[in-house]
Amino acid sequence: MRATAVGLAAISLVALCAGAAPASAQATQITMWSNWPDEPAKKDWVTARVKDFEAANNKCSVKLSFIPKADLYTQAKSAVRTGQAPDIFYMEPDQPEFLAGGFLEPLDGYVDLNQYEDWSKPAWTSKGKVYGLPVEAYTVELYYNKDAVKKVGIDVPASFQLTQDQFTDLVKKGVAAGITPVAQGVGDRPFPGGLLLFESLLRKLGTEEYGKLLDGKLSFKDPRVVEVMTWMKTLVDAGAYPKSFSTLKLGESHFYFYNTPGALTFPDPSWFTGRAFAPPEGGGMPANFSLGIMQFPAMDKGTCPECKTLAVAGSFVMYAKSKNKDCSGALMKSMATVENGTKWMEQVSLQTGLKSDPAKINSPRKDYFAELNARNKDVKYFFGTPLLYYRAKCAETYTQVMNNAFPAGLLSVQDAAEKMDAACFKS
Repeated sequence: MRATAVGLAAISLVALCAGAAPASAQATQITMWSNWPDEPAKKDWVTARVKDFEAANNKCSVKLSFIPKADLYTQAKSAVRTGQAPDIFYMEPDQPEFLAGGFLEPLDGYVDLNQYEDWSKPAWTSKGKVYGLPVEAYTVELYYNKDAVKKVGIDVPASFQLTQDQFTDLVKKGVAAGITPVAQGVGDRPFPGGLLLFESLLRKLGTEEYGKLLDGKLSFKDPRVVEVMTWMKTLVDAGAYPKSFSTLKLGESHFYFYNTPGALTFPDPSWFTGRAFAPPEGGGMPANFSLGIMQFPAMDKGTCPECKTLAVAGSFVMYAKSKNKDCSGALMKSMATVENGTKWMEQVSLQTGLKSDPAKINSPRKDYFAELNARNKDVKYFFGTPLLYYRAKCAETYTQVMNNAFPAGLLSVQDAAEKMDAACFKS
């Protein structure tokens, strides 16, 4: 296990209400592990939900720790097997081994599922039971620097969607001007390198055929897939990505885009706001940065230029062997409300799988919200990213090939397609 100073990352929120009972009747303490130690808005939202719960429940207290996701997963995988897992912990739907191993408690008897958005329930549903609280949801967006894109001579149309050739032109003009066209890094994540390619494949194929591709029922040697991969290879060869692509970390790629050295575009899930809207002195976006949101480019003879990925991400689950299910369930129930969904949208500037009331959102980022909503108007959603579908060897191959080697320029189209088919295609 990677050594992690959990004690340093932890924020203890153990608190007994004023006038608490004597020591013999002390509150039951539950443990909770959350991601987002370096994303202030999300961290504050979780902290506030715990404090609200403790204030309303003098029989329960919470020991809350914020741990980086990679470390949290490593620790959780060990803890569930030794029976030492926290009562509640952060999880995303792309970690099915926890559910398959019987380590998660169904939430149906604890939370009001009517407080979930209908589209978010399937992400955590198995055999008719719901196992996760879908706090964070996102769409995959193409952020861009308005001033820089204009500077290199690209006029973004009223549709905010470039054609395939126009996006190629953007890449070439960025390289000629000495500006990185696409900020991206895969140094600590298994997915970012595939964002531009797979969003383009979705627009080329449409939801039904794209779903077949992710289910292993469509070959990567399909002519339509090869066409998009060939186009992608021309972008890579032209210098679309940073030279530090293979080592640049996700958080660093944010800073690379909106600060130093700067880039024209940044394909990223809409959780972009978690880092970008942090204070500039904490690595956030400068106040004067000319942020815009494009649609991903429309592919030649594409079936669905209006398609876009929608997914559930950061969620909370209960440990099946928890000895404190009453308090744990009560905390989960208190989090799953329209009011808290609204607060998430307001404070984090990001979608949520909980129901919310847009009329009550009073955010200083209202201009950003308006643009995000405009880019998501009249779109056709496909639910889930590749790693929500890919498993075992297929997932490993995606990470090695489509996330890293292919966009890094280390593999040909033919080699990449053959490796993906060998691991994923159910011929």
